Parts: sequence; structure tokens; C-alpha cells
Amino acid sequence: MTGCNRKAAPPAMPPQQVSVVTLRAQPVEIHTSLPGRTEAFEIAQVRPQVSGVIEQRLFTEGTDVKAGQQLYQIYAAPYQAAYDSAKGQLVRAQAAEMTARAKLARYGQLVRAHAVSQQDYDDALAAEKEAQGEILTAQGQVERAAVDLGYTKMNAPISGRIGRSILTVGALATANQSNNVAIVTRLDPIYVDVNLPATELLRFRRELAQGRLQREGDNAASISLQLEDGTTYEHAGRMEFSEVNVDESTATVVVRAIMPNPDKMLLPGMYVHAQLTEGTDPQALLVPQEAVSRNSHGDPQVWVVDQDNKVNLRQIQTSQAIGTDWLVTGGLRSGERVVTVGVQKIHPGATVTPVEAQPAGKAG
Repeated sequence: MTGCNRKAAPPAMPPQQVSVVTLRAQPVEIHTSLPGRTEAFEIAQVRPQVSGVIEQRLFTEGTDVKAGQQLYQIYAAPYQAAYDSAKGQLVRAQAAEMTARAKLARYGQLVRAHAVSQQDYDDALAAEKEAQGEILTAQGQVERAAVDLGYTKMNAPISGRIGRSILTVGALATANQSNNVAIVTRLDPIYVDVNLPATELLRFRRELAQGRLQREGDNAASISLQLEDGTTYEHAGRMEFSEVNVDESTATVVVRAIMPNPDKMLLPGMYVHAQLTEGTDPQALLVPQEAVSRNSHGDPQVWVVDQDNKVNLRQIQTSQAIGTDWLVTGGLRSGERVVTVGVQKIHPGATVTPVEAQPAGKAG
């Protein structure tokens, strides 16, 4: 009768059901996004080299110009007169040198015949040398006058797109003035300056040396752009790691990329995101972002199911997001199972019933 009155023990709770994914090594294309701004490949400020009134403007604002194309015409009459005067002085010096040379030749014969003194011959020789010097001086004056006359034609120093004209026809241009009269900017190609930590630059260089980065020439990596409106720029460029300086206050470097710009869509000063294609990691592990939590120190961690279906919390290392997954760099191996759904009701060492979910990520 005592045994009949004994209460039955409550049934044991079944193992908690959780969703898991089994990690598989797979090839994944790695990208890095870097903020940056566009900079002109070449830029030239047009300034007058001689003073004078501007007679003509020979370009249309906002159009493309070629190197050497005339942009302005400065009143040239004074400089033409100076050039003509210098040429006249050169002719006079040449005539004087002919006379001195002929006199020296005659005195050379007479001094041998003792018809003139040695002093007279020396004077004739000195006069001929002086006449040659006058020719050189006159030639220099002609060249200087020719340069000034040429400067009355203000030409484009580089090929590119010219902006607005600061001076108009009839305005006075002053030689070596501090203010430019126009700016010519070369837009194709165009630079993109991006900022990244110096440690990342060292890693990029190592990956280039190891052949992981796509190459488009010596010491260059493939790069694409996302514009400020969210669209992707259609042309790919290359990133160069030469001529960079580390900012001592931020420990970052400015790295310059070169982008083709045949349609002139990119303009200097635009904000862009540079997508650097680092290459393909053939043995990458991806874990869903919903499976990753953070401890009190901010370190990533996941619940791992072992062969006996027991769960344990494990700290891992991640590098970057690939779509909806994290790229794992340490703490997990291929073939291990990670809990994605049901972590609220489990604790370390608990036995669970794992249900396989969709595999983590796909190669991108």
C-alpha cells in the first residue's frame, strides 16, 4: 500500500532544439571599403608673364583645351616694337664686328712688316673681341624681346578642362600677378585619395608581395568606386602605394588610386567609397552574423556544438563582414557546428538537439 501511494517522478526535459550551421571552407572574394575624395591628376593656373591689356579671349569657359592652345591675346604692339629695336641693335653690332675684324686682318699683315706698332695691333684685336661681345649682348636682347612678345599669347600649359575666366577683354593683366586668370584641370585620369591605418597599408603590401591582391602593374591593386549617390562607377582603376606619408596624429596614411575618367563624370572634390579587391581566400570560413554575440570586453563569441551534442561558448576572431556573415580568422575550424537560433535557452555543457540550417554564406 505504501508503494501505491508513492508519486511518480516528473518526466525529464528533452534536449533543447537549436538551429546550427556546419562551417565549410570555401573560396571567398575579399573586399575592403575605404572612404576618400577625388583629386585632379594635373591642375595648372594660367597667369600672365607680361603686363598689358587683354585684347581677346580665345576659349569657351567650361570646355576642353589642348596644351599649347592660345587662351588670351595681350596687346602686343609695345613688345613687337621692343623686339624690332633689339634686332636693329643686333644688326649694328654685327656691322661693327665686321669692321673690327677687317681692321684686325690688315693690322696683322702690317705688324709683320713693322708698318704699325704692336700696340696698334693689340688695340685692333681688343676692338674685334669687344665687337663680338656686343653681338652676344644684342642676341640676348633679341631673345628676351622674342620671349616677351611670345608671352602676349597666353597658352594652355596642359590639356584639360578650363574653368571660368577671371579677367575679361579690356582688363589689365600684370606680369607675375598673384591671382590667376583661369585654371585648367586635367580630369582623365583622376586621383582618388583614401585614408587607411598604417597597419592596413603594411598588410596590403604583404598581400601584394604574396600575390593575393589582383595586380594591374607593378605595386598596384584593382579598385572600384561607389559614388556618393550609391551607384557604382563603371570603370575600374588601380591603387598605388608609393609616395605616402603617415599622419603622426592619427597613424593613418593617404593612399592614392588612379581611376580612368573618360566621360568626365568624376570631378575633383567628390566624396567616394573605394572598394579594394584584395583577392580570393580559398579556405575562408563564414559564420552568420546572428550566431555571433559579444562579451563584456566586446570580443566576438559563438556557441559551438560538439560531437556529443553539447554546447560550449567559444571566443573567436573575425575580420570583416561579407554580406550577412562574418569572415572568421581564428577560433573555428571547418566542419564545426555553430548555433544560430535558440541561444537564449542554452548554457555551457547543456545537451541540445541540433537541426541543420542553411549553410553559412556563399562565396562572393
